Amino acid sequence: MMSRLFPFLLVTLLAACATQAPAPVSDRSTGGAAAPAAPAAEARPGHYLVKKGDTLHRIALDHGLDYKDVVAWNNLDNPNRIEVGQQLRVVPPEGSAVAVVKPVTTSAPVEVKPIAPATPPATVAPAPASASTATLKRDPKGGKLPYSEENLASLRAAEGGPLPTAAVAPAPDAKPVDKPATAASEDGIDWAWPASGSLLVGFVEGGAAPNKGLDIAGKTGEPVLAAAAGKIVYVGSGLRGYGNLVIVRHSAAFLSAYAHNSKILVKEGAAVTKGQKIAEIGSSDTDQAKLHFEIRRQGKPVDPAKYLPTR
Repeated sequence: MMSRLFPFLLVTLLAACATQAPAPVSDRSTGGAAAPAAPAAEARPGHYLVKKGDTLHRIALDHGLDYKDVVAWNNLDNPNRIEVGQQLRVVPPEGSAVAVVKPVTTSAPVEVKPIAPATPPATVAPAPASASTATLKRDPKGGKLPYSEENLASLRAAEGGPLPTAAVAPAPDAKPVDKPATAASEDGIDWAWPASGSLLVGFVEGGAAPNKGLDIAGKTGEPVLAAAAGKIVYVGSGLRGYGNLVIVRHSAAFLSAYAHNSKILVKEGAAVTKGQKIAEIGSSDTDQAKLHFEIRRQGKPVDPAKYLPTR
């Protein structure tokens, strides 16, 4: 009896299996039907989109900022922890501003004595009788007048000073003379060389081997000098390729950087003067003892040779 029923049961079981839907099979030829990657986000105005390999100090340097300002503007609890895709504010929020380095002035009162001009200038109106020379208030030189040789001549004449020689027109056949290198930038910063060694490599913009500043030869322990007066805004080794680094802010627009030091002699927040020893030459994160020196304007590297005096 069982031998007769067995073929019947086998046929019935196979028929039942044939009616079930087959199990789904993923297509592995295309990677498992993964969703297409979302396009990279764009930074909002005034912000920077963090990329792989970025550090907060590098971002601050590239934007000409003090990294502490970036920390404050973005309410960062840990400046060493930023994430890829994070948007960081790199311009001051409304109502705040980047600290500007001001020149050091003496607190001692300055006695001003009027100097009588040799010949009274014809173009200067006399002061009212009630006005006192000692209490007369003036606008700063150049005050509200646009710059011109005529305005400059009037101001100097009013003060009893000599007329500017530039007011004399050159002879028609005079040839222009190349302007010599000067130590004053457009911000009025008085620059000086940060080290006395010879130039190894100059500023190279772009190309296969760019150099964002000057490489100056030196021996370990030789002095590194502040190239101009300012405030120390960074001391450390958090930027790859710079070794032990010092950054000085000179104005709202200008920073200078001193890399590869063996010893650093200043702290963040300290005011320094032009020519002050701030570090010692070394070979940190490089293959020889040297100073790598940069000047950055609005965060962008510029050729220091255009700002330093000829030597």
